[in-house]
Amino acid sequence: MKRIFSTLVLGLALLAACAPKNPVLTVSGGRIQGVLTDSSQVRVYKGIPYAAPPVGDLRWQAPQPVPAWDGVKVCDTFGPIAWQPGNAPGTFYGDEFYWEGTPEQSEDCLYLNVWAPAATVGKTDAKLPVAMWIHGGAYMNGYGYEVTMDGDAWARRGVILVTINYRLGTFGFLSHPDLTAEQGQSGNYGTMDQIAALQWIRDNIGQFGGDPDNITIFGQSAGAMSVKTLLISPLSKDLMAKAIIQSGGGLDVRALSPDNRIPQSFYDAQGKAVMDYAGFPDLKSMRAASAQEIFDASAKYQADGKGFVMFSPHNDGKVLVQDFDHTLYSGSIARIPVMIGYNKDDMGMLAGASVDRFCAVRDSLGCTVYEYEFLRDLPTDEAHPASAAGAFHSAELWYMFGTLKNSWRPFTEADYALSEEMVDAWTAFCRDGNPGWAPYRHDQPFKKEFNL
Repeated sequence: MKRIFSTLVLGLALLAACAPKNPVLTVSGGRIQGVLTDSSQVRVYKGIPYAAPPVGDLRWQAPQPVPAWDGVKVCDTFGPIAWQPGNAPGTFYGDEFYWEGTPEQSEDCLYLNVWAPAATVGKTDAKLPVAMWIHGGAYMNGYGYEVTMDGDAWARRGVILVTINYRLGTFGFLSHPDLTAEQGQSGNYGTMDQIAALQWIRDNIGQFGGDPDNITIFGQSAGAMSVKTLLISPLSKDLMAKAIIQSGGGLDVRALSPDNRIPQSFYDAQGKAVMDYAGFPDLKSMRAASAQEIFDASAKYQADGKGFVMFSPHNDGKVLVQDFDHTLYSGSIARIPVMIGYNKDDMGMLAGASVDRFCAVRDSLGCTVYEYEFLRDLPTDEAHPASAAGAFHSAELWYMFGTLKNSWRPFTEADYALSEEMVDAWTAFCRDGNPGWAPYRHDQPFKKEFNL
């Protein structure tokens, strides 16, 4: 694997010497240019709009085509992120990943970022593998350029990495009877954003040297659950070639229960209760309200003891028509190679038996599946005595993006070697669907372990 990687890097470096300095690309909406990363082998395009800003009358609408712009947009700045509560300093995740604070938040958040080998940008016949990353954060937090996330190590291995923002919380997943009457269903706007980003990649990635027929979708936590959603949605399941599910759970370990879907009317009533309590009794007043007022609505509802509200994907009869477990057993899930895994200290349904069961069922249906477990207990130091030193939820992100240098943790040479191994495995899977270890078989349940 290391010899293949070294040969690939040398080849891309030689090509880069002959590549145009900074080609102008034409994508949906207009022309763009990127900027070189510090490695000088990779060109990054930050803040490319993939849909119209979902503001005003487009609040709680399916994503619309991106408006055209004049001239050449130099994509050297990341776009605003979705409205979110964030992770405050002094909390575990605040100190682990978000110590630099929260970037600018806006409803105008539908942007993506592309890292591509400089040598092949603009070469539509390069046909490089592509990966679309969906961030986690419980559908209420996160963005596509967090400190753990960078595409340089991936692009230097010949894989184009795309990271996306999508609408979160009330803006991304609110249902309401007025919205259902207007659109036939409501909620799942964040999921529709993810599908729109995936379609944008299919339509435009050739400009960056990518292969639109070799797209891997991958994500962690709620991002991994989003991957599972895209694998079963009739609107997206045919748009990708492979998928990676990180700490997003597998199958319910109990017997398959009847498909008793919660009706759209339940979600509509929940959303209406929140909006009514905030003083917005109809769609006109909801869309006229400020973003801050809408953002505060559910927090106030819950703080005043009116009930817990979780805005997340649900079966609406269009974007989602069946739950994940039943879709898998029925065989109507996307029949593509899947890599799935978890961290040692993940909890509950995110790890262990639920993932093993997914792998066994997936294999029994004749579909290729690879399983892994991340075991490395992250090192800590005296300056951070309260920080976890285990293989906690999200710990693997530093390693599989190759961004250990961005962390305060005292990583060792062995950690950097482990990171190289993981980036090699993830990018190899994106290339040809084989991460470098044996697939899971229900009669030979192999699981790759990542540790020092």
